[in-house]
Amino acid sequence: MSASSHAVLAATFAPGETAVPAAIRFTREVMTAWAAAGALSDAEQIAAELAGQSADEPFEIIWKHFGDTVQVELKQRGLPPGDPKAPSVEVEEWGITFAGESRVRWARLTLPGSSDRVASEWLEESARGPHWLGFLADASDLLAGTLDPDMVPAIIAQIVVPRLASWCAVYTSDSAMGPLRLVYLWHADEARIDGLREELSALDVTAPYTTVTGTVHMGDSQVLAVPLTARGRGLGMMCLGRADRFTDEVIQFAEDIGRRAALAMDNARLYAQQAAANRALQRSLLPPNEPEVPGLDYGVVYEPAGEANEVGGDFYDLFKSSDESWRFAIGDVCGTGPEAAAVTGLARHTLRLLAREGYGVAAVLGRLNQAILEEGERARFLTLLHGDITPVPDGLEVRLVSAGHPEALLLRSSGVVEAVTTPQSLLGVFHEVVFEADTVHLDHGDVLLAVTDGVTERRSGGRLLDDDGGLSKLLAECAGLSARAVAERIRRGAADFAAEPSADDLAILVLRAR
Repeated sequence: MSASSHAVLAATFAPGETAVPAAIRFTREVMTAWAAAGALSDAEQIAAELAGQSADEPFEIIWKHFGDTVQVELKQRGLPPGDPKAPSVEVEEWGITFAGESRVRWARLTLPGSSDRVASEWLEESARGPHWLGFLADASDLLAGTLDPDMVPAIIAQIVVPRLASWCAVYTSDSAMGPLRLVYLWHADEARIDGLREELSALDVTAPYTTVTGTVHMGDSQVLAVPLTARGRGLGMMCLGRADRFTDEVIQFAEDIGRRAALAMDNARLYAQQAAANRALQRSLLPPNEPEVPGLDYGVVYEPAGEANEVGGDFYDLFKSSDESWRFAIGDVCGTGPEAAAVTGLARHTLRLLAREGYGVAAVLGRLNQAILEEGERARFLTLLHGDITPVPDGLEVRLVSAGHPEALLLRSSGVVEAVTTPQSLLGVFHEVVFEADTVHLDHGDVLLAVTDGVTERRSGGRLLDDDGGLSKLLAECAGLSARAVAERIRRGAADFAAEPSADDLAILVLRAR
């Protein structure tokens, strides 16, 4: 592991179900960028095995190009117990090293073909042609492959080193008028990074290099400063350093990569801002706190299925309506995004306001139906289960209305499961609708389960989870569990029902009489 690498690409991954697919996807991007298609299958297999053996902690995957070989390293603060497993594919070397609290598992693959040809192709600065055009295309793919603003500077630096320069420093600012700060630094010789950082602290990275490409000298290096500008806005600067002179051809390539990198950075920032705004909106549509209800144990699971920049249509609520009673709701607005969020907000605030004014659950739904219809073209239909909880000496008295919502299920302490709601019209469709409440008594230990169709309509091939009473069977297995354990058991059952990720939002509300 001591040989000097010609290029390095790295990425950090969160643990969980998406870790292995993400590691494979990153490996595919690296092999594509390095024109190493002959090693792609083995590289993906090794990356998947290393990621699959990782503990429930974040880890970093580092790919290094040595000319005739490539090496993958998985760096993590800790390792699962037991001996490391050998790769299932043939490798040149593999092993494990230790650096402080970090552990690095690694494996090295020999690239197919002549090692001399591969190394010279990687290091050669030839005239503009198919080889370099392919390099630019691969660089664009890598830059377009992330929407994480913190990842873009790292990808920029690792694309240009060592192809265009010995080292690269990326500067960005938090605002158009803010000062530039160094956010990522990479050197072909990793041992020189700390010293280079000190040298760069004395480099003036202000105008004119934020708007015009220029060169300066720093010690033994010539530094090429390339502005990162997208959509007319300056985002930062990319500084490349090498011992010899930058040719006109290399400067053109650097400017080309700078334009692509700036656009990728701007897209990632816009995406992150939109995602943050929508996460804040999503949080505003959920209960601000978890109330204490005498005699009630409850559990909730909520998982929006949309991208980070989408607001889910499912919601739930649990709140105090009077001194002696509490209300709950679980609903599903048609669609996602701001339009669905508007109806969700309308529903939550209407439910809370009318409940505190003393309206019963049936009357509340009648008035909410009219409020949604009055939205006109902005209206979205809504399925909703709304109920009133009153603690009594022998358990809980619950009055509830199901407006087009999946039926609520009651699990008796004996293990018997029964449906307890009468199907009624969903909201936002018909003007003349009269709702009626069902009443159910929960003895101590009884469990009431309410879910959205992200659970009942979870699909595996041609089957739905709730076909042939699938949800009732899942619930029947939960006798004796706490409310939170029941909610998690239902969530896990829905996740395990199909191999592919869910395409629908999911909400689960469990009420258990203590």
